[in-house]
Amino acid sequence: MSEVRIKEVAPIRNMGIWLIWAIGVGSVVGDGVFLLIGDGISKAGPSSLIVYFVAGIVQAATMIGLGELAVGIPSGGAQSVWVEKFMGRGLGLLSGLAGAAGWLVLMGALSLALGTFTCWYFPSLNQDVWTILFALIFLTLLTLLNIAGAAVAAKTQLGLVLVLVSIMVLFGVLGLKHIDPSNYTPFMPFGVDGALAAFPSGIYVYMGAVALCTAGSECRKSTDLGKGLVLSSATFIIIYTIGMAVVIGTVSHDAISMDVSPYTVAAEIIFGYWGGFVLNTAAWIATATSLLMGVIYVPSRMFYQMGKTGYLPAFFGELNEKTRTPVKGLVFGWAVGVVTILIGIFNVDFVYVFLTSQATIMWIVSWCLALIAAFYYRKDMKIKGLDVKKTIGWKQPLFPICPIIGLFGCGYTLYLSITGSIGQFLASFIWIFAYIIYYHFYVKKKNLPALE
Repeated sequence: MSEVRIKEVAPIRNMGIWLIWAIGVGSVVGDGVFLLIGDGISKAGPSSLIVYFVAGIVQAATMIGLGELAVGIPSGGAQSVWVEKFMGRGLGLLSGLAGAAGWLVLMGALSLALGTFTCWYFPSLNQDVWTILFALIFLTLLTLLNIAGAAVAAKTQLGLVLVLVSIMVLFGVLGLKHIDPSNYTPFMPFGVDGALAAFPSGIYVYMGAVALCTAGSECRKSTDLGKGLVLSSATFIIIYTIGMAVVIGTVSHDAISMDVSPYTVAAEIIFGYWGGFVLNTAAWIATATSLLMGVIYVPSRMFYQMGKTGYLPAFFGELNEKTRTPVKGLVFGWAVGVVTILIGIFNVDFVYVFLTSQATIMWIVSWCLALIAAFYYRKDMKIKGLDVKKTIGWKQPLFPICPIIGLFGCGYTLYLSITGSIGQFLASFIWIFAYIIYYHFYVKKKNLPALE
């Protein structure tokens, strides 16, 4: 009997610098900036402006600190590949699975946020029912766009992000003159404890931008990843800090809730109904982009890399021959999204608050390991006598300041997240324990080769 050979299908390298920039900017926004920002303001009051700015700096430092790994070892597996190379298989797989799982558990939250923003246009509809229906519809449509191809999804992302950035720049510039200074007093109504309580949500808001690191196997030039990390960081920190300053200066912190985007409320106050319409549209676009090239895109690429080498079931490591996309991984993510959306029917706080907090914890574990690997990468280059810039074409500025800031910021957020809630601590303990069991009784027994 003749052996049946399976054709090897590789990802298409067709994304340039602006598509990469759009992934970074688009993935950072969504329910975090436009909806859950209300949670941060309610905890810290006006001081949340500083809290979120610092969180943005921590996120930017994390991204830039990982830049050399992203450029020098470009891979859809991102941190799972980097950490394994320098720190061993167990930690590498933990970093990869934690990072991917963090995105997966956000499927429901971002889809429901998209449903919430859509319902704003149709106030006569039954909001509870249609929020769920819109969430399911748009999750499905955005998954299909990803299945059609990375470039198709990324070009859609670029168009949406350009519109989004334009709206936010206009909102910030035109809204500054409407700020009422009295809304900034008292600046820290709930004291230092309130400000610290808001910091984890600030990290959650910005942490999604690291999604672009997983585009390594689908970009034309790996050096564009390094440039995209810096460019997208500057973009989201500037436009959202200015926008948040306008929101806080326009709407009293005790009048902000999570029922509607604070940006929409502020725009209605400043510009009337049509201002609210435009900002709600920005919120809709932001959430859609975060879903499109963040929550849906990233875990499928990481699962693909791990499926290729047997760390996960083999079907995750397959690409569609026509679209060159990991269709089975995308469908799996869609199914997780549907389940978490339906859970939202019975307990929306579990989806919006508990799962987003768990996602933050998972991401922090993943990226802290990757940041440590970045130091090993520099050490390895030094031992080999190689110049980073000449060897890979890009060198992070101010090394080692960025990875140190990233580690301290993420580590402190992890401490706040776990110690602030017994539920978060127990949930984190459970999934880490489950990983240890999975690794020792499944992965180690397979005697697998190292990730590429």
